[in-house]
Amino acid sequence: MSTNLFDQMAFIRSQTLEAMEGVTEELADRIPVGFRNNLRWQLGHVYTVTEKFAFAQLKLPMHLPEGFMERFPYGTSPLDDIANSFPMPTLPQLESLLKEQPERIRAVLPSSRLNESVPTITTSTGLGLLTPEQSLRYNMYHEGLHFGIISVYKRLLSR
Repeated sequence: MSTNLFDQMAFIRSQTLEAMEGVTEELADRIPVGFRNNLRWQLGHVYTVTEKFAFAQLKLPMHLPEGFMERFPYGTSPLDDIANSFPMPTLPQLESLLKEQPERIRAVLPSSRLNESVPTITTSTGLGLLTPEQSLRYNMYHEGLHFGIISVYKRLLSR
């Protein structure tokens, strides 16, 4: 079962990486009218939240470049003052981080601990995630939401 979980995560990530194709540095920073975030924020957010869902409950070290926890958590925006306080990752940096993350999670997160009872993570919608496996499964839904947003942003910005 855990192999299937990790395979699903890798497939979903491949779709997110495919959605990055054709995105330039300039396009990545444009915010569509009526929205608060851009493509770069979406990608950094997916990476940051995945780190949290994969490692926080088991108190395993997260691999977060400087400023990611401040720049990309839920509720933030590139329009916020805090965004100017930390280095901005380039698209190649984000792509590299996003590419290596699923395999690193598979290598670091022991399958034997996926169903451990751990401190609950409560999502922004109020869902309590009680095990690392629940968190990783929810993360696939979360990444899928942002994949959809990335796809919409790309269409809106290329008009």
